[in-house]
Amino acid sequence: MKIIGITGGIGAGKTEVLAYIKGKYNCHILLADEAAHKVQEPGESCYRALVELLGQEILAPDGKIDRKKMAEKIFGSEALLQQVNDLVHPMVREYIRKEIERVGGEGKTDFLFIEAALLIEGGYENTVDELWYIYAGEEVRRRRLKCFRNYSDEKISRILERQLSEEEFRKHCKVVIDNGGSLADTYEQIDKKLEGYL
Repeated sequence: MKIIGITGGIGAGKTEVLAYIKGKYNCHILLADEAAHKVQEPGESCYRALVELLGQEILAPDGKIDRKKMAEKIFGSEALLQQVNDLVHPMVREYIRKEIERVGGEGKTDFLFIEAALLIEGGYENTVDELWYIYAGEEVRRRRLKCFRNYSDEKISRILERQLSEEEFRKHCKVVIDNGGSLADTYEQIDKKLEGYL
């Protein structure tokens, strides 16, 4: 089983790429965001630590962590955000490690994909066999974020400023999939890469 990390800036089209791969290849896909939600469920590794750190007011009436309330509590505090990340990221890594073991142990899957915006910063380079950078130019990404997510120019600029530069992504990633043109072109690049491994 080949383990491939999928990363790239916001609006580059990672979701679209993974939807295509999932529909065509014998693979398992792990999304770091979903893993983060799982480890924050009541009874899971992060739940109690987050409630202790941020207080009962982040809880929904059903006792689960209300992500909107949690975001409001953290908003504007770099220190608090850092503390939350220091709690959540190691648990997400551990969850992903166990899933890799489980899926690999079953021996039925050709590829396992891990998608995370922070794959490089999160130190996943040692976890995966190779990293793929899903690339689209800034103009294309801005247009997508306005069109599909209704983001303002100001919000887009704020997000882009916090993300790795194109040079950084390219430096760490073995494969670059250019997703700035037609989907057919993107799919062709993916097929060429994955069919070469089968």
